[in-house]
Amino acid sequence: MRNNISNSQASERIVLAATILGSSMAFIDGTVVNVALPTLQNALHASIADVQWVVESYALMLAALLLVGGSLGDIFGRRKVYVLGVALFAAASAWCGLARNIEMLIWARSIQGIGAALLIPGSLALITASFPEETRGQAIGTWSGFSAITAAIGPVIGGWLIEYSSWRWVFFLNLPLALAVILLSARVPESRNEKASHHLDWPGALLAILGLGGVTYALIEWPSRGRHGGHIVDAAAVLGAIALAGFVAVEHWSRAPMVSFKLFRSRNFVGANLLTLFLYASLGGLMFFFPMDLIQIQHYTATQAGAAFLPFVAIMFGLSRWAGGLVARHGSRLPLTVGPIVAACGIALFAVAPQNGNYWSSFFPAVAVMGLGMTISVAPLTTTVMNAVPDSESGLASGVNNAVSRLASLLAVAVFGVVLVTVFNHSLDRHLDQLALASDVRAQIDAARPLLAATHNPDSVVQQAITESFLSGYRAVIWIATGLAVLGGITGWLLIESGVSSPAEQV
Repeated sequence: MRNNISNSQASERIVLAATILGSSMAFIDGTVVNVALPTLQNALHASIADVQWVVESYALMLAALLLVGGSLGDIFGRRKVYVLGVALFAAASAWCGLARNIEMLIWARSIQGIGAALLIPGSLALITASFPEETRGQAIGTWSGFSAITAAIGPVIGGWLIEYSSWRWVFFLNLPLALAVILLSARVPESRNEKASHHLDWPGALLAILGLGGVTYALIEWPSRGRHGGHIVDAAAVLGAIALAGFVAVEHWSRAPMVSFKLFRSRNFVGANLLTLFLYASLGGLMFFFPMDLIQIQHYTATQAGAAFLPFVAIMFGLSRWAGGLVARHGSRLPLTVGPIVAACGIALFAVAPQNGNYWSSFFPAVAVMGLGMTISVAPLTTTVMNAVPDSESGLASGVNNAVSRLASLLAVAVFGVVLVTVFNHSLDRHLDQLALASDVRAQIDAARPLLAATHNPDSVVQQAITESFLSGYRAVIWIATGLAVLGGITGWLLIESGVSSPAEQV
């Protein structure tokens, strides 16, 4: 009996190690790439729309295919699909590191997103299958805490590599991690849903890609093309909306839908996913634009920018197991109301932080408060989602919730980009009109507008106008992100039940 317990504990530790390292690859990639964007913009002569696509091509494939990834794991084996995703992610990372132009990098990032869509839902599904319900919350808390550590150490290492070597090493960092995950996964027990249908919803996946892709394209390209009467942007928006409507219809009638509508009979599942949408939209927008402020406006080095979120990591690591047990002690509603509100306070501090270059007096309080709010939210949110459905559908539930979080970031970067560019242009026009510049000088400045804060002008007055215009747009984005986090807290209070019912009790 004692040997069986010992073997079970050893197996659980291996599962945690494999899922933490695998998930960390995807998390590291998101945070490190954001730090690398200003360097990428200069090295590859990219516009703000180009660097948005570096992030969005990855997020698009990830958000659209996460549900397929979860279903594939339920059908063919969660460990098998997880390892396949890790291998594909590593291969695409190598391609990103070898990319010779921005177009090649964007394509490689889309393939990376496909790999992530296979590995990310598999990590939580493997934990759910390997841990009993009474210890699952703490296991998820440990997973989220250690994943946060690796995800934040990554930007520091990546920033150092960017500063002293090349941005390409940001992607090569994934290769040794992938090898370790594949070796560990050989000792992870296989699990699958024996009742799962073997019919995959490829029409739904295609419609999701077309729908999200069309809407994202329209949002990103509108500031540059839409203002000049670009009909392509309008067509993309319309086709995207039609494809998304088609996706809903296909999911309703499909015999093996990617999204099972019966999952949404659970009030906790609906509330948790809506909260995820608001909270992760605010976080995704902040994480995209904050490194630009640090590097292009505050003139931080890439290493310093990468280290800016270390307090966030320390808080998540130190409180992760405590946060994992919050649902068992207090139910779901309280942490999922308090957490997003605290996170909103932290995000608001980014908007009012003095732009004086002193990290400890400006950005540290914002990072610390936001980190506390996210720590209170993340583990209870994930536990609530996974406990809202039967174990047999854990892969699909994980896929839905992860898809919502990635969809939130996808739309946030696109929509916030429109807001920032619009406010930037209006503010810059106002500043330049006051300077009474010669027409040829004004034309040169206008031609560089797509670079935003990456623009360098020899005239200090014009450069100051560019800086102030970027900060106006940046602060507008931060205040919107604050409002979204507040909406997340309101959603937690109104829709999440005070306790978490057992999966067996769900319809």
